[in-house]
Amino acid sequence: MQPTLLVLAAGMGSRYGGLKQIDPVGPSGETVLDYAVFDALRAGFGRVVFVIRRDFEEIFRAQIGAKYAGRVAVDYVFQSLDALPAGRTPPAGREKPWGTGHAVWCAREAVREPFAVINADDFYGVDSFAQLARFLTSDAAASRTGAVQFAMVGFRLANTLSEHGAVARGICTAGAGGRLESLTERTGILAVDVGLGRAFSGDEIASMNCWGFTPALFAGLDRQFGAFLAERGGELKAEFYLPAAVSTMIAQGEATVRVLPTESAWFGVTYREDKPRVVAAIAELVRAGKYPAKLF
Repeated sequence: MQPTLLVLAAGMGSRYGGLKQIDPVGPSGETVLDYAVFDALRAGFGRVVFVIRRDFEEIFRAQIGAKYAGRVAVDYVFQSLDALPAGRTPPAGREKPWGTGHAVWCAREAVREPFAVINADDFYGVDSFAQLARFLTSDAAASRTGAVQFAMVGFRLANTLSEHGAVARGICTAGAGGRLESLTERTGILAVDVGLGRAFSGDEIASMNCWGFTPALFAGLDRQFGAFLAERGGELKAEFYLPAAVSTMIAQGEATVRVLPTESAWFGVTYREDKPRVVAAIAELVRAGKYPAKLF
């Protein structure tokens, strides 16, 4: 069974200042997302499911989804504030949906096979998708008869920073056999915080929301999202984060997560000022023959 790529694309990118998922960065107008889909297809993924919002569905389908027609099956899932378990309603005054864990939970009826989860606005590199595809078509399939086993692609922290502002990163520790032991969300990390004698060495394992799961994830998300809403559902800005949900499953013995270390280049467009660096980096990869000048 070919795995599915689940792309979290519902965010507007408030720090970036626009719908960065459709902002071109490649030589022929490609978006960061186009490179992710291209890498996933050549790694062996068979379907792409986008988690988006209805208010930009038309432009997203026309400018993103349409270019993959005839190349891969594409489906859409909608994340909305009122997409909640039966009997739940959002509190008055809340404006945004419930975070990345909620976004994946919204896809529970659309994904029935092993799948990867990525952000729409991150460039993960070909090796990340190759490793996830191998995991999802071998180890993940075997895990259905035993313990639930997931995977996470791990990047060097030093390779995931922005020169133009602070970032939030999941800092991980891995034990024997590369098994993920802990994931701690750290916010406000600046480039000046990383290096010899500073708060971070730069060699820490950073989670960039690049995961491999089986559908067993959804049962855990369902339980945890219900508990989250019972405890914090009345808050106007509380979010149900995917890394926190996975960490809870590890702590409760419900799952194990294998860290897949990669040397793939990671590029992000957290801030609009990051774009020239991303454009230059992708242009260099094209010149080196890693990607064609036109993807689709």
